[in-house]
Amino acid sequence: MKQLGQKAMRGAIRVGMAAALPIAGLAWWKRDEIARLRAVNRLFEPDRIVGNFSNMPALFHSREIARGDGPVSELVHGTEEALPEGVEDWIERRWVTALVKLRHGQITHERYFRGTAPEDLRISWSMAKSFLSATLGILHHQGVIPDLDAPLTRFAPQLKGSGYEGVSIRDALVMSSGVAFNEDYLDFHSDINKMGRVLAMGRSMDAFAASLKIREAEPGARMLYVSIDTHVLGMVIAGATGADPAEVMRELLIAPMGLEAAPVMLTDGLGVSFVLGGLNLRTRDYARFGQMFLQKGFWNGRQIVPEDWVAQSTALQAPKGEGYGYQWWVPVDTAEHGGDYFARGIYGQHIYVSPATDTVIALNAADWRFKEEGVEEENLAMLRRIAEVS
Repeated sequence: MKQLGQKAMRGAIRVGMAAALPIAGLAWWKRDEIARLRAVNRLFEPDRIVGNFSNMPALFHSREIARGDGPVSELVHGTEEALPEGVEDWIERRWVTALVKLRHGQITHERYFRGTAPEDLRISWSMAKSFLSATLGILHHQGVIPDLDAPLTRFAPQLKGSGYEGVSIRDALVMSSGVAFNEDYLDFHSDINKMGRVLAMGRSMDAFAASLKIREAEPGARMLYVSIDTHVLGMVIAGATGADPAEVMRELLIAPMGLEAAPVMLTDGLGVSFVLGGLNLRTRDYARFGQMFLQKGFWNGRQIVPEDWVAQSTALQAPKGEGYGYQWWVPVDTAEHGGDYFARGIYGQHIYVSPATDTVIALNAADWRFKEEGVEEENLAMLRRIAEVS
């Protein structure tokens, strides 16, 4: 009996090892995907978030966007300007990591916090949407995408049969596609977090966009902020040009700007750029982009973005007077604030443009408490105060 028991035990061990080997092999084969998924699940933890936001290309698929061979466009230092009272507490409370202020095109304040440095490539999150809009605007001016009221499916036939069928390019530009999309970053089961897992597991963003079938509203009826709307604009650019939108951005926008460092764009597993939030730049280069818009698209000795596109992008365009232009945020009371507008990314990223004060503020942060009530109102009030103080 003892011998039979030992044989049975050895047999069970062999069976267990035989079953474990394929699992171990699968884990080895999928090790990169598993590592990225773990990174996604811990991306925003307070003890990791600052470092993660400066090292996103190490956590996800990515591609470098060549900055071009031209010289770096100069940002000279002007007279140092003090920041308003209370700003130090705000910087600490909102986990600000970088702040660059330009007045009359000159750097008048520049500081980095929480161990970050000027050389860090900081994740844009949704500020990338404004870069994509600028790229699309250049293509529109060139006649490559001539009609903003054309259906998305004219250039992105993969979207036929999805919630995006019948949606126009303009609808997507102003976040009024009507497609249902849960944007709650704190809900594990939300669409935005499902999208994050698509990236982590190396799957297709195009397929994910095409899988969205449900609408909350008719196209163009009302503004519903849906980040995936920006991805389908990237699909339009790819269909119109035959190139990945990051490569189009490189040629039309990045290379002419004379940035300090080559940006990096996160991608899905097929190499398709994560244009709705995957851009990584130095903070001074975010400031350069804002300054170009302040100068009506003119920068580095040339008209990069058409002046009329800048004007349209930064004016109220969304249905029913909502505070949105072409992938730029525009305060509903913009006249009261001298025509201010801004690019905004989750966790506290901002490019704030104040034409009345001739000021641009580029702000990076890692504010893991961004969902607290009143945070965005607090941030905008402080940015306005910073712009006004000379």
